[in-house]
Order: sequence, then structure tokens, then C-alpha cells
Amino acid sequence: VQLQASGGGPVEFGGSRRLSCEASGFMLSYAVAWFRQAPGKEREGILCISSSGANIYYSETMKGRFTVARNTAKNTVYLQMNSLKPEDTAVYYCATERQFNCGGANSEAYRYWGQGTQVTVSS
Repeated sequence: VQLQASGGGPVEFGGSRRLSCEASGFMLSYAVAWFRQAPGKEREGILCISSSGANIYYSETMKGRFTVARNTAKNTVYLQMNSLKPEDTAVYYCATERQFNCGGANSEAYRYWGQGTQVTVSS
């Protein structure tokens, strides 16, 4: 069971970025959450996509800017980030507990994690 997060890199203020989370060893039809961790800060939950495709936001500040979608054929979940700000700079992680419903916004709710991908937003 592995998750591979990718798609990070430098972005200008106000720009967009799409991150990918590809699963291997199992079908990624379960709920998948995205977290991020900025330097010197705790890991925070962003949002989760349930097995039915609903976006469950863990942070109100992401609403309207971040969305999650699933491509079942590619066994991949995508985090689309728009209107990026310097404070969005962080390492972004995807995670799953292999359950159909989203868990809580805390890291302990998820057992399987991708390795993280760095997003750096310049001002």
C-alpha cells in the first residue's frame, strides 16, 4: 500500500497548482485527505474527498480556492489549488485510512501517507 504525492514546485502569488496523489497496491476509491505542514508549524488538515466524491473541508480558509477530485481510471486523487498566497507555502501530503468516509482533521485519523511534495508561493 503506497501513496505517491507529486506536482509541487514554485508558484507565483495568485497562481494555481495541481497536486497528484497516486495509489499503488490498492484501489484509491476510499476517502483521501490532504494535509500540509509549513516550516515551524504543525501539520494541518486541508480537505478530504469521500468515496462518493464529496469535498469535506477541514479549513474554512481553503474554501473557494482548493478542491479535490478523483480519477478512478488513473487511481489518482488531485488537489487543485487556486489563488495561491505565500502563506500556502508548505509540504503537502495525501493520506488515506482506506475507509469510505472522511476522518477527522487530525493526522492520527489516517494511517497511510504519501511522502509529501513541496509547494513554494512567492510574493
